[in-house]
Amino acid sequence: MTTTKHERPLSPHLQVYRWQITMTLSILHRATGVALAIGAFGLVWWLLSVAAGPEAHAQFVGVATSVVGRVLLFGFSFCLAYHFFNGIRHLLWDIGWGFEIPQLYASGWTVVVLSALCTIGLWALMLGVGGAA
Repeated sequence: MTTTKHERPLSPHLQVYRWQITMTLSILHRATGVALAIGAFGLVWWLLSVAAGPEAHAQFVGVATSVVGRVLLFGFSFCLAYHFFNGIRHLLWDIGWGFEIPQLYASGWTVVVLSALCTIGLWALMLGVGGAA
């Protein structure tokens, strides 16, 4: 008796799906979590430099205020804001709100806009833009 092997369909993969904002935001949530974990080492470096004395702190400030340091700090602050707002979005999902397609898109774009506004606002305050400082 011979058994015939039937070809089963493969599971859907990324090539099957059209790229959507929900996919991007999911990947970005994971990436910002990793970036925050890595950025925590910078926070530890800052705390250790404060504890080590003025010379160590001056060295940290020199690195943090360089162009590369500011870009990294800007990215870290965006990651913090994005991860925070998207975490709230996930909490709303946990209570059963926001699973309809229009709500998914609206909450996703809200997270992106709030993250950008908070990051830009924070940096405007820190740099004294607008004459406040």
